[in-house]
Amino acid sequence: MPSTNGHSPKRAILYARVSTDEQARSGYSLAQQIEALSAYAAREGYEVLEEVADPGQSGASLERPGMDRVRDLVAGGGVSVVLAQDRDRFAREPAYHYLLKREFEEHDTKIRALNDRGDDSPEGDLTDGILDQLAKYERAKMAERSRRGKLRKAREGKVIAGRMARFGSARYGFALNEARDALVVDEEKMAVVRLIFRMVGVEGQPINAAKRTLDASGVPTPTGKPRWSVSTLRDIIFNDVYRPHSFEEVRPLVSPEVAAQLDSQQNYGLWKWGTTRHIRSQVSEVGPNGTRVYREQHKSVARPEEWVYVPVLDSGVPREWVDAARDAIRDNRKHSNAGRRFWELSGGLLRCGECSRASTPIRR
Repeated sequence: MPSTNGHSPKRAILYARVSTDEQARSGYSLAQQIEALSAYAAREGYEVLEEVADPGQSGASLERPGMDRVRDLVAGGGVSVVLAQDRDRFAREPAYHYLLKREFEEHDTKIRALNDRGDDSPEGDLTDGILDQLAKYERAKMAERSRRGKLRKAREGKVIAGRMARFGSARYGFALNEARDALVVDEEKMAVVRLIFRMVGVEGQPINAAKRTLDASGVPTPTGKPRWSVSTLRDIIFNDVYRPHSFEEVRPLVSPEVAAQLDSQQNYGLWKWGTTRHIRSQVSEVGPNGTRVYREQHKSVARPEEWVYVPVLDSGVPREWVDAARDAIRDNRKHSNAGRRFWELSGGLLRCGECSRASTPIRR
């Protein structure tokens, strides 16, 4: 990285970021980044105005609490440089990095990373731009290799452990085997699953009544929360992992190699891979008290043409219970979880006391 030594006062902001995934890896912590940046600032004679950290924040967006703080400080003036350990700490998208660079230049502030390869010349900008695009290409290749590897594993009749961990309700009542590529029945939790199907499918209880029964019993949800939601119960009822399928039903859905490993006299649940593509992004909004609120935006895109079915052990829930429960709630309208929130009146609008999002009126 080129030196920016000069005779004018030099003031720096140190910026460190680590995503949720990176927090689980060793050697790339916020403390390590700040330590490296502090050492560099001391060598170069910078006065550190502030150390700003963005824990658990993705570099795929600029909507981050720490980055907003940095941008506000730069806009206030008097900042010579914003320092980060690596260029992708600022942003993983080259376009976002360019946007920040131009924004900071308007306030006579430079953006610097310890792994910058070029300088302030047009040739230096070109070098960094090309290498940023190459890094982006490598990340895309790695993601595609990972996706294809998981797809191959699913086609071999194996579950994907990472996905099971993220979507707890998809495997509630099951546990991963030692090899983490198949499901075994967790009898204690599967008893709760059978209770859900019995209440809704056999006893004819409304799904809200089943929810209240589970809440009153103190049974934690698949993600460990104390209160169940109707949407979680719906997801369980309509998940084919709990519905028994005969060998003849499963055989056309899997490869001949997978079918050859199955017992033709047994029933199997069906775990699906590739049903949807999940797109996550973070956005910020101004709350009712003027503070900025950050929330994750989640969008799911269905892709039935890419579904892969993986046979799993029979859940032990009778098929007629499953079908009866589905018939009982099939025409029910999905309910929002917002009913449990505390709502505040602000500026003529009802806003959630937890996330500050405005309610949406239903016009009839």
